[in-house]
Amino acid sequence: MPRLLLSDEHWSKLREILLRKAIYNKRDLRITVAGMLYRMHTGCPWRDLPKAFGNWNKVYKRFNAWSATGKWLKVFKALVAQPDME
Repeated sequence: MPRLLLSDEHWSKLREILLRKAIYNKRDLRITVAGMLYRMHTGCPWRDLPKAFGNWNKVYKRFNAWSATGKWLKVFKALVAQPDME
């Protein structure tokens, strides 16, 4: 699983984007985002999200909230503008 986790460099850049897009900086933000990205990468059911990412239902609810408000779309558009963040 480590190869699927964000490096410190990538997390630093992604965190800046998240904060600019009005995503609140909770103390578990990094692990929650890593869980979301892991799930998108693997396609696993939310309930099968590894415990290392915290409570699957919490990650799922946050993902859905960000998707419903368009925050994820804004984040992905910002990522596309930064070629080193592929």
